[in-house]
Amino acid sequence: MQALDDVPTPNGALTLKLIAQRHDTNLYGDISGGWLMHRMDEACELAAGRVANGRTATVAVEGLDFLSPVRVGSVVNVFTNIAEVGRSSIRLSVEVWIRPPQERNHRALTKVTEACYVMVALDDNGRIRAVPTAPVEQPSLLSSSLPPVE
Repeated sequence: MQALDDVPTPNGALTLKLIAQRHDTNLYGDISGGWLMHRMDEACELAAGRVANGRTATVAVEGLDFLSPVRVGSVVNVFTNIAEVGRSSIRLSVEVWIRPPQERNHRALTKVTEACYVMVALDDNGRIRAVPTAPVEQPSLLSSSLPPVE
């Protein structure tokens, strides 16, 4: 029997870490959702590119949920987890956790959004290609919690 986890933690590997800055805000002074989506997309591209051994592109974003606003000065941590590798596609779960600017404990993170991204491998001409069949470098990042890639 497993004990319940009282303190939620990020799933996956830390793929991108940056600081939310003033020029990234919306009209109300919070970090824009579009800015967060862009960073999530970049992180997924990095993670999927490692699996695909090259260029990838986003073909779908599923279940994007914003849980709380992000303030200027927050440390933004984007975690990715390879959920499934198909013939030409890679499904990833992505989570964004922040450390607010006033937080002194560098280990205290708050989850602000999550989604499922589907990426496809591309050749040099921008056409969809097969993902190499070699095993994923980090099998510990594989998860079966998401539906299969079609």
